[in-house]
Amino acid sequence: MKKKSSKKKTANKIPPKPQGQKQAYSIFKDERIKFISGLLLTGFAVYLLFAFIAYLFWWKSDQSFDTSQVISGAEIEVKNWSGKSGAWFADIFIRQGFGLAAFFIPVIFAATGLRMLNLTRIRAGIISRNMVLGTIIFSIALGYVFGSAGGLFSSGPGGTHGYEVSRWLNSFIGKLGTGILVGVLLVSYMVMVFRISPAGIKSFLTGFNNGAKNDPDLSVINEDDSPDNYDKNDYNDDAADPEFSIINSLEDEAVEEFQDTPSVKGSIINDLEDGGSEKQIKGKDVSISITRAEGGEELSENEMKRLQENYDPTLDLSSFKMPVLSLLEDYRSDGAFDDKEILEKKETIVKTLSDYNIDIKHISATVGPTVTLYEVVPERGVRLAKIKSLENDIALSLSAFGIRIIAPIPGRGTVGIEVPNKSPETVSMRSLIASKAFQESKYDLAIAMGRTITNDPLIMDLAKMPHLLVAGATGQGKSVGLNVIIASLLYRRHPAELKFVLVDPKMVELTMYARIERHYLAKLPDSEDPIITDTQKVVYTLNSLCIEMENRYELLRKAECRIIKEYNEKFKARKLNPEKGHRFLPYIVLIIDEFADLIMTAGKEIEGPIQRLAQLARAIGIHLIIATQRPSANIITGIIKTNFPARLAFRVSSSIDSRTILDQTGAEKLVGRGDMLYYNGNNTIRAQCAFIDTPEINRVTEYIGSQQGYTDAFFLPEYEGDTDNGIQDIDLKKRDSKFEEAARLVVTHQQGSTSLIQRKLSLGYNRAGRIVDQLEFAGILGPFEGSKAREVLIQDMERLEQILRSIE
Repeated sequence: MKKKSSKKKTANKIPPKPQGQKQAYSIFKDERIKFISGLLLTGFAVYLLFAFIAYLFWWKSDQSFDTSQVISGAEIEVKNWSGKSGAWFADIFIRQGFGLAAFFIPVIFAATGLRMLNLTRIRAGIISRNMVLGTIIFSIALGYVFGSAGGLFSSGPGGTHGYEVSRWLNSFIGKLGTGILVGVLLVSYMVMVFRISPAGIKSFLTGFNNGAKNDPDLSVINEDDSPDNYDKNDYNDDAADPEFSIINSLEDEAVEEFQDTPSVKGSIINDLEDGGSEKQIKGKDVSISITRAEGGEELSENEMKRLQENYDPTLDLSSFKMPVLSLLEDYRSDGAFDDKEILEKKETIVKTLSDYNIDIKHISATVGPTVTLYEVVPERGVRLAKIKSLENDIALSLSAFGIRIIAPIPGRGTVGIEVPNKSPETVSMRSLIASKAFQESKYDLAIAMGRTITNDPLIMDLAKMPHLLVAGATGQGKSVGLNVIIASLLYRRHPAELKFVLVDPKMVELTMYARIERHYLAKLPDSEDPIITDTQKVVYTLNSLCIEMENRYELLRKAECRIIKEYNEKFKARKLNPEKGHRFLPYIVLIIDEFADLIMTAGKEIEGPIQRLAQLARAIGIHLIIATQRPSANIITGIIKTNFPARLAFRVSSSIDSRTILDQTGAEKLVGRGDMLYYNGNNTIRAQCAFIDTPEINRVTEYIGSQQGYTDAFFLPEYEGDTDNGIQDIDLKKRDSKFEEAARLVVTHQQGSTSLIQRKLSLGYNRAGRIVDQLEFAGILGPFEGSKAREVLIQDMERLEQILRSIE
């Protein structure tokens, strides 16, 4: 069954009005609202049914009460089982409405209610359509036949509707025309409801006429004449052909004649529509039962609509509201920039260059929040290396720290001289979040990092980086930069779409994010603290992420997708079956605040999984952000740098550190306080990092944490250490009930992973892990080997069965 392609989603925006409209619309998708509505409709259907039945007995006595006192007048009593309101409803629907045909109405409410409860696969749309048409048609038919006969109903069995419509039709086309019209409507309704095709009717009539002409004994057996109503002795068990049933109501001679004739085998299929309708033809020699098989279950209109709607991963937290802009401060400039400063520095630059016989054609200035870029166009024949060598002389003449010369500026044909402003501006996080560039960005993981020298917002896409290396000396803005990255992602992604794994060896930098544990954080199942500070826990978490990476790649392989974005779009379009293990995959961002400390304490245990994740995890939505204040070669190794093409450098202490992080000098000449260089693998951009203070972070996390969240953090796959503690204590006589099934599973697949047992046997991770330990103790699986699957020691099922028999 083909599904309609879903419309592309527009860019995420924060204006309150569209967001409010989305929240209002999401109420009607809430499964709880649907369930409650289904209960109400089903209960109302039962209530109406009893009201209608009681009306048949006590309509006359209950008709005398004043309908205006349905709500008031508690002293008034009626005999109807459903009370005054039931008597009132029955009077409206039966006497004033459709007469006896009104009994179709409770069926409509019941079918709709049961469908909303998802307790049955009732085709509510088809039933409702048929019942509505039946109510109208049968009301008219009863009104035409019985008119306004007295007695049970003053308006007749067809109700006021049937009586008035038939009366109008009588005057319009006459009683004969009305009778023909009513007959046509009834036959058409029966054909539609019982799904009888014209070809079936034609073949039925043709067969009846031909049989009647050729054989007087050939007739269509009615329901009462079916073989089930004959005595068992009427069947001849000695028939020559078991495919035919011989009915002994025929003469004995005819039976004998049939037995003497050669049997003819075959099958007869008529053109009746799906529905299991059956007819039998009784001939002189044989009776044949002709049955049209069911065509298979069909989906209702509501089920079709539900399948055509895209899956929305945010429905679990449909009431979640993204952080508002008012939580952030709107910092103003620390000082007003004066054009006089530009003119003075321009004259100083020109004079310094002329002292070294360097003539200038033109000079232009671009004022940024922290640095002003002076673009110099030298005269023909001037060597750029000569200008580059004057970097310190220009800094001395300007009495400024942080002069940086770009000779030439790529693609511009000019020489750039970056000079810090005397009064730098503070770039507020609020101004970047509210910027059009950020709000209309199509990036999957957009980060509003700061403003460039040209005062343009620096918007980066973490999904395209795909990993980021951050370095900077103490107090130069590195920790603030990490907070800016986290805040940007919190303002763009719903908790269902993004999870953070936060590693903070210093134990103080990322603690404020513990408030959003149930919304945005991921951790190991047995971990109590959502912010990882213990080195051993970091090792376990990194290896757990490697397992998650392998599991995700397995899902992508089965879905025939290359990247997470393609996989999630396929899952949203309901092209992947959750019963086969498929699930929506949120982005996972691993942030390590002080990488150098981890390398010193854990070494290869940290570096190994980091390298694996950096090399492989980009396609399945796991991205790494590693920060360090000591970017030395033994910390930022060549393998790590190769897989981190995006680098972010705040001011460092030496040019060697600058070369380590950026592969070029320049970071040592930054002015600090958020002044940074961003290297994206091609170009180096100087920018001022946005500023977000601790109180702002607290307000954002409190705003998120105060809302309804998930029951717990996002659990990563459980990781077992290299120790064998507990393996020797396993008693196979108390083995798991799924032990033998799991043993056959791992030998069949020759793969000894916990996730395989969990997925195939529909078990929890802890139980699957215990079964793996038992399999190891039994000699079926090898020992634990980090993030790799265990080795399967048994190669054939015969050997496995011997082991299973020996431990019984």
